[in-house]
Amino acid sequence: MNVLVIGGAGYIGSHVARYFADRGLKIDVLDNLSTGTKDNLFPDYSFFEEDILDYKAVAAIMRRGYDAVVHLAAAKAAGESMLKPEKYAVQNLTGTINILNAACEAGIKKFVFSSSAAIYGEPKYLPIDEAHPKEPANFYGFTKLEIERMLEWYDRLKGLKFAALRYFNAAGYDPEGRVRGLEKNPANLVPVIMEVAAGLRPHLDVFGTDYPTPDGSGVRDYIHVTDLADAHYRALLQLDAHAESFAVNLGSERGLSVLEILEAARRITGRPIPAHITGRRPGDPATLVASSAAARKLLGWQAKFSDMETIIATSWRAYAQHHSHSIH
Repeated sequence: MNVLVIGGAGYIGSHVARYFADRGLKIDVLDNLSTGTKDNLFPDYSFFEEDILDYKAVAAIMRRGYDAVVHLAAAKAAGESMLKPEKYAVQNLTGTINILNAACEAGIKKFVFSSSAAIYGEPKYLPIDEAHPKEPANFYGFTKLEIERMLEWYDRLKGLKFAALRYFNAAGYDPEGRVRGLEKNPANLVPVIMEVAAGLRPHLDVFGTDYPTPDGSGVRDYIHVTDLADAHYRALLQLDAHAESFAVNLGSERGLSVLEILEAARRITGRPIPAHITGRRPGDPATLVASSAAARKLLGWQAKFSDMETIIATSWRAYAQHHSHSIH
């Protein structure tokens, strides 16, 4: 199967591309390298440095003869989306419309979309399943939900079959240590902790320790990026076999708190990792945990690498390799 991985030089996309190529799929990567890096590209597939906002370029690449598209290219910082909605509207919505139209024009019928648990907003109940109300609390989540709605119409009107994969918190690095490019300007907890451990930031800000959780800090569902890559692979095989669209949550079904992860990171890295306790961020729920029962049933998928030790150890190896000159 020939697959175009859009955003395949980015953090999640590079793991997806590597996982697909390891399993014999023919992969090409399209990325504008705005957040991705050439460090994440491998010699066994082709790379096109293009922007999804350039319709002609995207359409020309799609005509090369792909069976499927995996779309992981998006602006993804929830906080920033509330300050710069225009950036997120153009990048996520306009960019995706270009991809969808180019895919339809090229006769591509299978589409795997990197969606997000941000489509659900404040949890009304836990764990969050696919039936949970969809009321995004930020503009980023709104863009992902709008894309899912567009996909349903393109399925109905154009016969484009899609899998929408709603991630919880992606973390960790390739257990074999092959994906080495680090995220640029990360905003998520684990890479921020790694940057403090590597001496790139002075301290970690812990946003609130007065939540109704066991240790007072926020609890989230962390999913190892290799488990995400496996889910994309299974989703593509499912679309190929059954040609029916679907949407599923991807999470570990376990909640880890900010302070738990911080303590584990201090232990595993052997670094002090200073932390400052600050106030809660507006809109941050106390706990977010997924139900992945639908993905288990439909795809036979379950998280294998998403324990706290593996997430932190694989992350630290990537950061320690990258910054070996500055870590003493």
